[in-house]
Amino acid sequence: MKVFILGYMASGKTTIGRKLAKELRLDFIDLDEFIESRENKSISEIFTEGGEALFRGVEMKYLREVIALEPDALISTGGGTPCFYDNIKDMNDAGLTVFFEMDAKSVTFRLMNSKGDRPIVNNVSEGELLEFVEQQMEERKYYYSEAQMTVNALGFNPSKIKDLAQKIERACQPKR
Repeated sequence: MKVFILGYMASGKTTIGRKLAKELRLDFIDLDEFIESRENKSISEIFTEGGEALFRGVEMKYLREVIALEPDALISTGGGTPCFYDNIKDMNDAGLTVFFEMDAKSVTFRLMNSKGDRPIVNNVSEGELLEFVEQQMEERKYYYSEAQMTVNALGFNPSKIKDLAQKIERACQPKR
């Protein structure tokens, strides 16, 4: 089973994804970490060298590599991963996509506490951040809506993670 976690920056894809993978007894792959290990540079360095366009091409290449790996894994994607090329279609074809939904104000609050390693928002002032997040979430809504499962990403606790793992397992069982 391949499970892809989608959602906007700071929605908990990596933090909750690791716990969810453990609950599901799946290998965990963070796509950004995978890219950094293959490219021997940080996501920020890739952005600095060639902007978002270069990064999205690199991201697509490694997403396809991850899809081709052994089938059992939970993959935490970048916030924009589903929105470029045919990435959302490729992920839906390869496994189960789960969208971690969160409101813009909660995302903005989280981003203000972790802005340093987020290249897309590094140059956005705190005053402009909410408006930026709202606009970008609106632009990405179509792609996120293509996920096969949507969950509220607020308030994750061990019980909610266990419940989500059970829903994922049921969704991944062969249809009779």
